[in-house]
Formats: sequence, C-alpha cells, structure tokens
Amino acid sequence: MKIIVDAMGGDYAPEAVIEGSILAVNEYDTQVVLVGDEAKIKTLLKKGKYAGNRISIYPSQEVIEMSESAATSVRRKRNSSIVVGLNLVKEGFGDAFFSAGNTGAVVCAAILGLGMLPGIERAGIAIITPTLKGISLIIDVGANINAKPIQLFQYGIMADVYFRYILNKPNPSVGILNIGEEESKGTEVIKETRELLEKSKLNFIGNVEGKDLFSGKSDIILCDGFVGNVALKVTESVAETMQAFLKKHLLSNPFSKIGLVFLKSSFQRFKKEMDYAEYGGAPLLGVNGVVIIGHGRSNARAIKNAIRVAKEEVERKFNEKILEAISSRE
Repeated sequence: MKIIVDAMGGDYAPEAVIEGSILAVNEYDTQVVLVGDEAKIKTLLKKGKYAGNRISIYPSQEVIEMSESAATSVRRKRNSSIVVGLNLVKEGFGDAFFSAGNTGAVVCAAILGLGMLPGIERAGIAIITPTLKGISLIIDVGANINAKPIQLFQYGIMADVYFRYILNKPNPSVGILNIGEEESKGTEVIKETRELLEKSKLNFIGNVEGKDLFSGKSDIILCDGFVGNVALKVTESVAETMQAFLKKHLLSNPFSKIGLVFLKSSFQRFKKEMDYAEYGGAPLLGVNGVVIIGHGRSNARAIKNAIRVAKEEVERKFNEKILEAISSRE
C-alpha cells in the first residue's frame, strides 16, 4: 500500500504533514510518498528522527496556494505538489492521494487527471460529522455548487456505499437537506431528487432540515456543494464560538474554576468528539481513484487519520463497490 501525500498543502505544512506521515507509517501497514520541496522534507524527516524505509520523497518545485484560483493554478502549475501527486496515482505509482491544500485545486486536478468513475456525472466531497446518535455523512460540501437531481441521487448511492463498506453500517438512512420536512417544500431540483430517491432501493426517509444536521435523524444528508459548504462553515464557527464562550465563562471567577476541575474530563471528551482531526480527511467521491481532502488547518493527528482513511478505501475496494451499486440501479 502506497499513499501519495501532498507535503506542501495546508496551513501548517510541511511540518504537520510530515509529522502526521511519520505517525501513520509507524502505526499502519502502509508506505507514504511525500511530494514537495525535497530539501525541506529531508530536513523535517531528520528533525522528526525518522530513519525507516516507509517514507520516500518525490520532488516538485511549485505549490498551489490557498488563495489561488483552482482551475487557473492547476493549468499553470503543472509541477505543483497537488498536480504531480495526482499524476503519480494516475500512473499507478501510488494507490491513493491526500492533500490538505487548496480544496478547489485538488478537486479540479483530480477530475482532470483521474477522470470520473463510469456512470458518475459529478464528484462530491463527503464529510463525517458527530451527531447525538453517532455520526452522519454530508455530501456535497463544496465540489459541485449547481448539482442536478441525478447528481444528487448519485451522491446518495456513493454515500450509501461509503457507509456500508467504510463506516460499517448496513442500510443507512438517507435524507435530503431542505427548508422543511413537507414534500411540497424546496426547489424543483430538490423535488425531482426526492422522486428519484423514493423510487430507488436506498433507505430514503425524506427531507431533513438544518436542525437535523447533528440530531442523528439521518445517517446520510444530501445537498449541493453551495448549501453544504455554507453548512460546514457555520458548523465550524458555532463549534469554535461555543468553546470560546465556555472557556470565557468558566474562567470568569474562582468558583467556576473550581467546578471546571471536576468537569475537565467531560470537556475533554466533548472536544474530542467535535474535533475534525478524529475523522481524518473528507473523501472526494466519484473520481476514478482514491482522493482524500484534509481540512486546511489539519494537524499531525488529522494527517495521520486521513492516511488511515485513504488506506481503508483502497483495501476495501471502495470504488469497485460504487461501480457495482451504480450498475445495479441502471
């Protein structure tokens, strides 16, 4: 197993990426190929006291910055760590690709370089979120902002396969994010998607509202990339604000500080459950290869878990399962 990793992608790259890669190869039975500035990577591997043979380096001279236009940067920076890394997967040099860099550039380069799985029209980014009943999978959170009904339906099929074979839950429930539970609510795209889902073999439970994102009402929540990305960013903001408020008020007086001592373990569990680093990266579903996208602020633990997720997708032949599911519904 060989995972291609963009060493230069992310707010804390390359330090966090290399630290996370070392953690991953020490914990999992896999190899990592770090793509990026060879001199910097070698220095950081030495600093991390890594002397094994499970990490190798593939040099690239360019980096696509977070602020750059996705399509333009992919075309102009063909020697960037993102483009080079995905080409290595395309050429069979690696089994999967991970980057915490420019999300749009990863999506664009993956579609152009790897192509789409037969029968899939558009790629979608899926994220795992904690709920009151376990976890949910939301797709799409940014790859396709103008999804058509058939594309949303295909997201449902791919997410169903992901839940069954990666998250190990048979017959997951599927809901579509809407402004109300009633069938009459929503845009024409939502209504047409609902019709496709109702006629399918998926465990479709109907519309779900924004308040259901964390209730656990539905295992899978479908939406277009515009709505999904807004929901994701609002969620991150609320989580960060909540933690800031709790810290502010619990440290406001001596009595609160005393109470905090007794609640410390509970708050640590809460923080861990809400931490994106626990779930690894977000799979880009629909492309003809395994691609995992990390949060821009991914730390070493998030990098390690993202490599684990990539490894699991490859081992369980995830894309083959998608093809089987698509063909059985044609």
